[in-house]
Amino acid sequence: MRASAAGLQAMEMSFLGNTLDRQSTRRGDKPYLDDLLSRPDTQIVLSTDKTLVFASAEPLKVGHSLGSAIALGADPGELVFLGLRPENGQALFATTLPHRDEDLEGRPELHVQDLRNLALQNVFSEQDLGALAQARALIHWHRTHTHCSRCGEKTVMAEAGYRRDCPSCGAPHFPRTDPCVIMLITDGDRALLGRPARLPEGVYTTLAGFMEPGETIEQAVRRETLEESGIQVGEVKLISNQPWPFPANLMLGCVGSATTKDIEIEDDELEDCKWCGRDEVIQMVDGTHPDGHRIPPSISIAYELIVGWLEEGSR
Repeated sequence: MRASAAGLQAMEMSFLGNTLDRQSTRRGDKPYLDDLLSRPDTQIVLSTDKTLVFASAEPLKVGHSLGSAIALGADPGELVFLGLRPENGQALFATTLPHRDEDLEGRPELHVQDLRNLALQNVFSEQDLGALAQARALIHWHRTHTHCSRCGEKTVMAEAGYRRDCPSCGAPHFPRTDPCVIMLITDGDRALLGRPARLPEGVYTTLAGFMEPGETIEQAVRRETLEESGIQVGEVKLISNQPWPFPANLMLGCVGSATTKDIEIEDDELEDCKWCGRDEVIQMVDGTHPDGHRIPPSISIAYELIVGWLEEGSR
């Protein structure tokens, strides 16, 4: 639902609905995993380095049969076990394909799609989007961690894809999720919105940044806000969180109260940053801003933070 002066309602963020039973205590049980792979209803989620690959069908299914996945180039030794659907026990696995997107374009039997666009198009249920987010993040890690960071030897998959082991020095390597703070900073009836150059033209969003070692969430919010905008922040509250598989982040949604007013952009992360009153933000959400400015889509935690702030102001 779009925001308006008459009423505001935040849409549910994407990637929160993963209900798979991950069976984490059985990831080392090869006979159990082999049995799951032998079942005719088991599905394999496939991905390139950038996009997900589906069989062309209506409606789209999240995965392929094992035989179809292998025929497309999937390596049976690199299958990550995602989990079981709680409603019927169907097993989901995931793996990468040795293809570039352009290699698959024009093949009528395949549908290649970016996960972000899938979420915007409401093609899959929230449960399936959550499972695809899990798959996409794990596949990215496996594609980018094929060799040991300690000795450089090629690693091998272990624990059904939740570890890679080095056969040379014995070092175990585990999938990583990078925590990021994303924050709406306010000054009374004004919100601080910035515009990174990487966003589509006209989009203004909340500030965000990666957490650093030895930081609390609150400290990270204050540091990142000061670095990007020159604004100092006092009180900080954690509001919500969201898995964000681009490539593998956990977004920690916060609101903070500014203690200074003057914006100073000192680095190259933002091309613009401004204080926006409630009326202007409503125009951004409604699509009526005179300069065409708008906020990010409803799949993101930034949308939830901004529209949640508008809702509080309308009460």
